[in-house]
Order: sequence, then structure tokens, then C-alpha cells
Amino acid sequence: MGNHKSAIKRAKQDKVKSLRNKGVKTQVKNIIKSLRTADSDAAKTVFIKAQSVIDKAVKKGVIHKKTASRKISRLAKIVAD
Repeated sequence: MGNHKSAIKRAKQDKVKSLRNKGVKTQVKNIIKSLRTADSDAAKTVFIKAQSVIDKAVKKGVIHKKTASRKISRLAKIVAD
């Protein structure tokens, strides 16, 4: 931890942000896993939810826009089969 007041504050902020980001990333991973294990009937509804969760992660700045696009594309390919 830093010695200056601003460095100490920054370390605290980073800790809070990393916890928040960790929760969002876990949510994205779980929805992707549920889509991969879902049967073909439920896969379409889970895909819509997964797309929403991934887009919200991008909006919050947790994952990059192109990473999200790649994930959604790969999930769409799974649903289409």
C-alpha cells in the first residue's frame, strides 16, 4: 500500500472496483455455462439473457467491446446448431 494519502485512497478504490468487476465477470461466466448446458428449446431464451448480461458488462467497462462481440458470436453459433 502507498505512503501518500492519495495512494492509500486509490488502493481502497481499486479493491472495491475489483470486487464489483469480479462479480460481473462471474455472472457472465455462469450465464455462458448455463447456455452451453441448456437443451435446444431453452437455449434461445438463455441466449437472449446471456446477450443482455454480456452487453451490460461492456457498458460497465468490465469487459472490452470486441471481447463481448466475440463471446456473443460464438454463443449464437451454438444456438444456431
